[in-house]
Amino acid sequence: MKISTLHRKESGLFSQQQLDMVYDQSRFKSYLSNPFSIDAFRKQLEVKSNSFTTEMRHKLVETLVDQYEGVPMSELTAKNIELLKNNDTFTIVTGHQLVAFTGPLYFIYKIAHVVKMCQELKETYPNQHFVPVFWMATEDHDYEEIKSFHLFNRTISWETEQSGPVGRFEMKDWEPVFEQLKALYQNHPDSELFGLIDAFKGENYAQAFRQLVNHLVADFGVVIVDGDHPSFKASFLPYMLQEVETQFSFKAISDTTEKLTQEGGKAQIIPREINLFYIENGLRERLNPLEDGSIEIKGKGIYSKSEILKWMNDHPADFSPNVSLRPLFQEVILPNLCYVGGAGEINYWLQLKGVFDATDIPFPMIQTRNSVIWIDKNSSEKMTKLNLTVLDMFKELHLLHKEYLAENATDEVDFTDLDAQFILLKNQLVASTIAVDPALESFAIAESVRMEKQVTQIKDRLYKTVKGKHDGNLKAITQVKEKLFPAGGLQERYTNFFQLNSNGNYSETLKLIVENMEPFN
Repeated sequence: MKISTLHRKESGLFSQQQLDMVYDQSRFKSYLSNPFSIDAFRKQLEVKSNSFTTEMRHKLVETLVDQYEGVPMSELTAKNIELLKNNDTFTIVTGHQLVAFTGPLYFIYKIAHVVKMCQELKETYPNQHFVPVFWMATEDHDYEEIKSFHLFNRTISWETEQSGPVGRFEMKDWEPVFEQLKALYQNHPDSELFGLIDAFKGENYAQAFRQLVNHLVADFGVVIVDGDHPSFKASFLPYMLQEVETQFSFKAISDTTEKLTQEGGKAQIIPREINLFYIENGLRERLNPLEDGSIEIKGKGIYSKSEILKWMNDHPADFSPNVSLRPLFQEVILPNLCYVGGAGEINYWLQLKGVFDATDIPFPMIQTRNSVIWIDKNSSEKMTKLNLTVLDMFKELHLLHKEYLAENATDEVDFTDLDAQFILLKNQLVASTIAVDPALESFAIAESVRMEKQVTQIKDRLYKTVKGKHDGNLKAITQVKEKLFPAGGLQERYTNFFQLNSNGNYSETLKLIVENMEPFN
């Protein structure tokens, strides 16, 4: 496998803030605990060690064992869960909302990144243990955003009428998706994919998705966490009560966002006055404070603040943090050192340090995951034949076509001499006409314009003819461009992982991705 590494700035796809959060976080150091580096982990280890108690560790492990009931754990995953009891063990977290099957490629890249980071941290800090964690955002309710995935030039959709937290959806509507997947790989009956489909089962989508991710990455020791659990919510209860009583996160995020934007930063999230949801099967609704101090939950009713607080105390699992508080929830229940996310995710973390300061919870280091473009053998061969570099492929398609023709059809479409001679002809025609009769100047100019249009038509015809001679190569450029940037965007945000595995045997591909991640480059 050949690896090409590009500076993100060369791609033209990332904002200056996103570039800074990859290459030099010091610009935003007032919004961070520590700017990310492998050396900064030393301080983060100390801070988290002092704040995460043995009791919290045992409660975490107890809850994880409960969540993994009935899930066939690998030896390494089981070992990692047990290690979390120890004060020398810490997590590196990435996460995402539940997607259809595995969704776009970056879902895999996120997990591969934290796996490789834990491996490299162990080499630098041999006296500590580092556990890769995937956080399943099962309480999200953006079904429309995650119901489809793209595989082999087709869109496969999970169609359901269910609503509310996606993790609580029943699996009854998945059979048509499984049938489509099986049909795509029917010529490979021994494919690993069929075992993955068989594992993708559960009473609800959260359980099935855990089985899916576990089947994929358990050999790397990945621990899967689902925040939608009564024990985890009980641990987070003091902060939910604080949110209802004081609305502290709204003020903290608003103050930080104002400062950030004044310094040229970009705001990614808009906080609510209360950043919590009420959830039940089929329903996820905001807690909306009213002018008289009461709180409305759409579809449920209007309650006094004291009624909500009592409800939370009695049933904390009925409530859920939104995007503004979910990071805090994560850091309350995990001995975490660093969160790894996409460029957009990392932007919104910059708005959150005040939330952590208000609760005395250590703010983790944050890092942008590696971005990856997978170039298949066929595309690579076409690029070599056409003398195209990886960086060339970031250009707009029309520019790639234009540059190709300029490089390969210069003699055939070079009208430089013709243009120069035509300018002389126009000038001489007008000058000669004026010399005979100045009153005919307008006539001469009009005729020269008509002649110019005719010449342009001839040039266009010649250009099309030349383009036709190179049509095969232009089509090849288009094919490669569309393969690497499907739908005009990054491949990792569109293409499904299994497109990299035409026979459905994905294990070796997954190992290659993990091996080639560079979390500290």
